[in-house]
This record gives sequence, C-alpha cells and structure tokens, in this order.
Amino acid sequence: MSTALARITGLALLALLSLACQAATPRCAVDALAQRLCLEAPAGRVVSLSPGATELLFSAGAGDAVVAVSAWSDYPPEAARLPQVGDSQRLDLEAIVALAPELVVAWTDGNARTQLDRLAALGVPVFWLAPRDFDDIAGAVEALGHLTGHDALAARRAAAFRAAIDELRVRYREARPVRVFYQVWDQPLMTVNGDELISKAIALCGGRNVFADSPRLVPRVTVESVLAANPEAIVTAGRGDGGWLARWRRFPELTAVARDNLFLMTPSLLQRPTLRVAAGSRELCQRLEQARGRL
Repeated sequence: MSTALARITGLALLALLSLACQAATPRCAVDALAQRLCLEAPAGRVVSLSPGATELLFSAGAGDAVVAVSAWSDYPPEAARLPQVGDSQRLDLEAIVALAPELVVAWTDGNARTQLDRLAALGVPVFWLAPRDFDDIAGAVEALGHLTGHDALAARRAAAFRAAIDELRVRYREARPVRVFYQVWDQPLMTVNGDELISKAIALCGGRNVFADSPRLVPRVTVESVLAANPEAIVTAGRGDGGWLARWRRFPELTAVARDNLFLMTPSLLQRPTLRVAAGSRELCQRLEQARGRL
C-alpha cells in the first residue's frame, strides 16, 4: 500500500471512529422545565406537538427526522404535509406511541402536562420548550440540533440569529422612544405585557409597550384604556385586510391615528418564537422608524 493510500485509509478510519464515538455518547440537554433529558443516540424519529416546535426542529436541521406534527404546523411548507397527531386541546396519544418516536418535543404554553406525563411514563422521551426571549430561541435550536445529531448546522443558525438580533440592538440603542400598542386580537381586544417576546422586540427597536406593566402575559384591554395610554404607534399582524387598524381611525385624537402610524406586520414573523423573529423584529424596527419620522 502506498503512503498516500495509507494516509487516506487512516483518515477514513478516524472519521468512522469519530462518528461511532458520537453515536455512542449520550446526548443530553436541559429543557424549559429544568429537566435533563439524555438520549443514547441522536433521535431519528421525532414528533412535534406545536407549530413553534416544528419550525425550530426544521431550523435545527432535523426536518427529515420529524414523523408527525400538531395542527397548524404550516412552516416550513413541507411541515404542512406531515401527519398530524392533535392540537393544544387534545393529543392522540395512541397515534404518537404507534409512531415509535425517539423524541417528542412539547410546548409548555400549549400542551397538557398530564398527557405528556403519560407518554413519559411509557418511556417516550419528552423535551419541553418555552422560549421567552431571543436567547431562548437560539438555545432551543442548539438543544434540538444536539438531540437530533445536527450540532454544527444548529450552532451556525443560532449564531446567525443572535448576530441579527445584536445588530438591531446596536442600531436602535439610542433611538427616540416610541409608545406602542401591539394588538394581538380584536374581540376581545388583546395585547401583550412586557414579558412576552413581542414586547421584547418592541423594546429592541427602541419602542415602549404601553401595556408592559400588565400582570397578565396576554391581557385583555379596553378601547378606553388604549385611548388613555395614547400610543404613538399601533401595530398588529391580524386581519391582513387592515380591518383591525381601520377601526382605530374612529379616534382621531389618538396620536397614532393623527400621525398615520398604524402598521400591519407580516403574519407569523413575531407571533411564533422561532428564528423568523429576527426578520419580524427587523420589520417592526423599520415601522417604528417610520413612526419616529412622523412625530
């Protein structure tokens, strides 16, 4: 055997040994419930129980491993073609078990602990997600990438996301504050408090959520309370025809209406805590910069 061939063969053996060691090393991650989950090998069959979890799994590079999803898992487009095993109200546990998943990814705000505890009792590994801020999103991608054997890709995408958020933070650090009312629903009228990710995106862009101090994560508010807060900008991603925003024009005394600072966001970019939040935050920052120019 020539020296060159021997060297190539040796490198190939080293690569195979490295892969074997990686496969044999338990993959561990701590979830949103502070539970440490360890898998003997990368999960090759994954069930996602929320649209956000589905999107994060694909972002982590594990899309090919996802064998079933929950209702409303519509991004990326290929996720919409996968079998569904229920929604936030009810899961088909028999169907999930029949799929022989090596990992189930759940969402603390959408899945029932009692149902998932039954799965865990059957030996099905369950990993809980609850991204509350930008770093949680990046961390979730890294954890899912690790549990499914896509560490490098997940790390690159998480790093790119963090860099995009940091760029916005620096750009708008000294921006003039804009008082913002973010409408998440119309009837009943609903918004977000300061702990919700959308509110953190508002702050990232130099905005001030007028209902940040509300004790509820997604509080119901009244028209009168919005009028009293007198936001300088009103933002929503609901009603693509702009119907929700048009109703505020009945109140010309509102600064947001008087300055024509009524903005319709691209749906789903901010509502789901996924990597697309970077694009949603960028769009929101652009809208608030428009508002500043009109004040």
